[in-house]
Amino acid sequence: MKFDKAIPILYSSDITKSLTYFTEQLKFDHKWEWDNPATFGCAYRDTVEIFFEKTDNEIPVIWIALLVNNVDEYYELIKDNGAKIISTPETKEWGIREMLVECPDGHIIRIGHNTACD
Repeated sequence: MKFDKAIPILYSSDITKSLTYFTEQLKFDHKWEWDNPATFGCAYRDTVEIFFEKTDNEIPVIWIALLVNNVDEYYELIKDNGAKIISTPETKEWGIREMLVECPDGHIIRIGHNTACD
């Protein structure tokens, strides 16, 4: 037996708004949504999927990390699309070049690549 992957589930005050942000600003693709109005949904890019679950409660901020093959290239792709970029790509002492992006519900996405690949 082996594990295949983990899929983060982020709470969302508005599934459609979250999916729109991920597709338009972060250049993911819309995979599906459940119910009308949506109570659950999925955005994906390559093999990365992120689920969104509707909540009317206060949303705790979650951090997730996404590894890409080139964070600078991804930054160039999203920087002019209205993405809320908290920090631009920079090389960290732990060997990752990363940037931070904030979602509409306050979740933080740490996007980076291993600098050993540079």
